[in-house]
Order: sequence, then C-alpha cells, then structure tokens
Amino acid sequence: MTPPRLKTEIWFQAQLRVCDLNGISMMVLRKGDRESGAVLLKLLRPGEAPRVYAQTRKIDGERAWMKAKLPEPAGEVEADAYLAREVKRDPDVWVIEIEDRAGSYELDAPVV
Repeated sequence: MTPPRLKTEIWFQAQLRVCDLNGISMMVLRKGDRESGAVLLKLLRPGEAPRVYAQTRKIDGERAWMKAKLPEPAGEVEADAYLAREVKRDPDVWVIEIEDRAGSYELDAPVV
C-alpha cells in the first residue's frame, strides 16, 4: 500500500517555514496545483552551478528527488530554460527557487 500523499501546498508551507527558521531565501517562481502539483526546485549556492531537482516517487511510493539533466556547463540561463520547458509540459507544476548562501539547505527526501 502506498503511503498517503501530502498536498503540495502544505509541503511548500512546511519547506518555507524550515527555510525561514534557517535564514535561507525561498521563493515561489510559479504556483501550481495546490493538491497534487509536481515540484521543481532550483537550488542556488555561491560558486556552484545551479542545480534543478524534480520531486518524484520511489517504487515503494516514498517521496524522492531526481536531479535534472542540464547541459554542461549549466548556468542560470540553462536552468531557467529547463524550468520553462517543464512548465509548458505540465501547467500544474510548482517552481521553487532556493538561494542557499551558507550551503546548509538539505532536500527533504533522498536523491534517486
């Protein structure tokens, strides 16, 4: 049996609170479906190329993240182009940007 799914809007509010408590900037670039919209997360850290992650599910139904394949070398232009393509493909998707200056943000599920 698959575990119950948390509504996307509730997940976002919890992540926003975690970021606020840790002094990490988190912005919604695009709000998607409140109930079950997919999530794309753009992670920015000083001196590093942007990383983009897509929220997914493992075979057992548990939440996970998958790193997006961006062209190398990838900059913000390439990351933003990827996000724009995904939004065109899925209008219910949420796009979140996290600016993590201290490098302390951790994804809330494993990367697969």
